Amino acid sequence: MLNVAIIGAGYIGSLHAQMVNESEKVNLVAIVERNEEVGKKAAKEYECKWYADAREMLENEEIDMVDVCLPTFLHEEYVLLAAEYKKHVLCEKPVALSVEVFDRMQEATKKAGVRFMVAQSVRFSDMAIEIKKRYDAGEFGQMKMVYANRLTQHPAWANWHRDPALSGGGLYDLHIHDVDFARYLFGPVKRVYAIGYKNDDGCYNHVISSLTFVNGVQAAIEGAYEMTEGFPFSTTFRLTGAGETIDYTMRAGVNIKDAGNKKHLRAFRTGKQPKELDTSKHPDSILAEIEHFADCIEEDRNSEIVPLDQSRAVLVILDAIQQSMETGQAIDL
Repeated sequence: MLNVAIIGAGYIGSLHAQMVNESEKVNLVAIVERNEEVGKKAAKEYECKWYADAREMLENEEIDMVDVCLPTFLHEEYVLLAAEYKKHVLCEKPVALSVEVFDRMQEATKKAGVRFMVAQSVRFSDMAIEIKKRYDAGEFGQMKMVYANRLTQHPAWANWHRDPALSGGGLYDLHIHDVDFARYLFGPVKRVYAIGYKNDDGCYNHVISSLTFVNGVQAAIEGAYEMTEGFPFSTTFRLTGAGETIDYTMRAGVNIKDAGNKKHLRAFRTGKQPKELDTSKHPDSILAEIEHFADCIEEDRNSEIVPLDQSRAVLVILDAIQQSMETGQAIDL
């Protein structure tokens, strides 16, 4: 069993701590959180030690893996710190706001001889597992069109999301999920065209991207971080091929925490009744990604589900999307 320290006890850090405590592959040793009240409360809840300072924790605890669950603008600092102490690193998305920052993190972890993975949890979700399996098996036939959306009110649990220099806005913090999953399914992107709304803070918080993949697949993906008050957190991922259409929908409450059972994954084939696909056998996506990374460490291998070259490629795509919105032109990659 691997010993884990989580850096950051906010919303995402708490979800990771809960999943680590449910796992039989990893053991939560410490939580690092500079807010003493929040940190001590989390440490008590998850029965581990609390540290206000990550370096102090690394000096005093025997851990194998660091799980970075901090705001985006702090990722580089703590990934490099973990690499300095030769600890394997799982880092929340978006891993960085530029390819240059990502490259520094990748180089540091490579030089330290430790594993590094981006926590793209959607790749481990029940929806993603079923769609990926069916696509790889060729069940869709020739792909006609792919559509996805992810629509929500602005996160209320922190203010740093509102600064594009700290979070990248909705483009990087929200739109990345579906862009990443599409890249996982269909491979390299050839061309990007996008339109979007830029708010007064400078965040692209409503984006519609048209992606053309090298293999010929076309996808339209919408992401919105500023839906009107009361609009439920909603996602769609729909693939329409010559042989089959798969339609995933989820409509929660105010945010994704209220998802409950309000999600459906349906398959449609000509001449057959629509079929609701059973996804209940799949574990929680955050638990699955943590345990997958633990397996990678134990088996001394890189992740085949979230390889680093794909994480880098997604940042290149997001940069192209932003260029397209700013210039009004299609961007070739």
